[in-house]
Amino acid sequence: MTVNGWFQISLLLAGTLLVTKPLGLYMFKVFSGERTWLSPVVQPVERGVYRICGVDEEKEQSWLQYAMALLVFGFVGLITCYMLQRAQSGLPLNPADLPAVSPGLAFDTAASFTTNTDWQYYGGESTMSYFTQMTALAVHNFFSAAVGIGVALAMIRGVARRRTDVVGNFWVDVTRSILYILLPMSFVFAIFLVWQGVPQTLGGYTSATGIEGVAQTIARGPVASQEAIKQLGTNGGGFFNANSAHPFENPTPITGYFEALAILALPAALTYTFGKWVGDTRQGWALFAAAGGILLAGITICYWAEMRDNPALGGLHINQALGNMEGKEIRNGVSLSAFWLVACTATSNGSVNAMADSFNAIGGMIPLANIHLGEVVFGGIGTGLAGLLLFAFLTVFVAGLMVGRTPEFMGKKIHAFDVKMVALAILIFPAAVLLFTGAGVVLDWGTATINNSGPHGFSEILYLFTSQTGNNGSAFAGIGGLTGFYESAGGFAILIGRYGTIIPALAIAGSLARKQPAPPSLGTFPTTTALWVVLLAAVILIVGLLTFFPALALGPVVEHFMGNAGRTF
Repeated sequence: MTVNGWFQISLLLAGTLLVTKPLGLYMFKVFSGERTWLSPVVQPVERGVYRICGVDEEKEQSWLQYAMALLVFGFVGLITCYMLQRAQSGLPLNPADLPAVSPGLAFDTAASFTTNTDWQYYGGESTMSYFTQMTALAVHNFFSAAVGIGVALAMIRGVARRRTDVVGNFWVDVTRSILYILLPMSFVFAIFLVWQGVPQTLGGYTSATGIEGVAQTIARGPVASQEAIKQLGTNGGGFFNANSAHPFENPTPITGYFEALAILALPAALTYTFGKWVGDTRQGWALFAAAGGILLAGITICYWAEMRDNPALGGLHINQALGNMEGKEIRNGVSLSAFWLVACTATSNGSVNAMADSFNAIGGMIPLANIHLGEVVFGGIGTGLAGLLLFAFLTVFVAGLMVGRTPEFMGKKIHAFDVKMVALAILIFPAAVLLFTGAGVVLDWGTATINNSGPHGFSEILYLFTSQTGNNGSAFAGIGGLTGFYESAGGFAILIGRYGTIIPALAIAGSLARKQPAPPSLGTFPTTTALWVVLLAAVILIVGLLTFFPALALGPVVEHFMGNAGRTF
């Protein structure tokens, strides 16, 4: 590890800390109904949307009504996204005359973008037309991110309110998320990216002759607009196959910094929104500290692992000064590549700027472990905060067992129903991952298209279903995924991972909102201290990593030791 590498990482961490309070405070004002500097421009548009859609912004919903609205919205979005892909060949803005997307791939992609997963079995420039990229994919980048924010808001209201059956209005939350936060931030960010050289055009692909005299077709398109919401909304779906390693998506060191910062900005800021909303910003900073500590540990381990020699070089130390540069851009180096991969898997972004499959065994294990934690470090936009709160409820339950007291969080008792919902939300993810991975390992459908053998091949299948069920979108690659098995299984894994966690979380929000908080006493466990931060981080690590430890031992751990012994895969 180098001083320059740590300097780059420190700048990114400092930037995340710097934007957390102002962004978090702004979001609190937006969703609590306070007037903001954008209100004179946006409020008339917001009210117009409500009139057109028949939404009463003053009427709130119970958790079940909120969940039903969310599911209907997601189902309509999935069907629309699927149909647009299937009709692509007959729709406008298709300069490359790309054919309709196949049924299996269209289903997997529709499920992926509807749920903020953005897993891609395809190369965007060779599969999706401009029209599909803009209307089927980029639009869902806004919708899915707004839905995630809505889930977080319902959870926050559940904790903050007392003796009520309502947790907000889904349609209002989604509308405000888009109009006040995602659209204006993406608009400014897209202009910044265009200034830095990211294409934004509806013109066709262009032809050029390289220095070797070979003619080539250079894909381009409305890239900057999709890139902006891809990063800010923790979506991660690349316009191009190479994603953020492509120079048209990430052309300069400045775009590299701000795109990496954008991955963490809104998920981190929501922790402050939570603290502000419940009337104690220390609560938000405690969540920030627990997630930030795990993030820093992951970056450190991944950076250290990637500065080691690649075992595939057979003991040659030609890369010792630069570290393991296989699969990485020279302009990014090991430090920014490690930070980006850890950040995009700690959230649900997936917009890799290096080939995760080429990382050393331990370096590649860290992003895999990040998703295994439930992507709560800081997690996806909105859903990450909801996941953090689920682990907070689990932590006070464990603490209550230790001292023989009924667990409570911020004065609200955590009863049997709440614990059951927490367990369901936390356990459905590993259950789906391990079942789908097991099927991929033992069935001929799953093993027929694996390009690597041994523990690395196992890691590729494990990462695939972990990323999809965890709604991340990054990949180890090495698997030919355009098969009926992986397209169908992947699509269902994506939907289970999204809604199997969201629905129990909303049920807990409804349960907590009905409760009357008890005043603090000498026996109250404080949730703003360093002890709480350490205990919360420990529960996240123990529950997440112990659940998947046998799988990790069969994959990256054994590959690490076999690599040190000279065996590579």
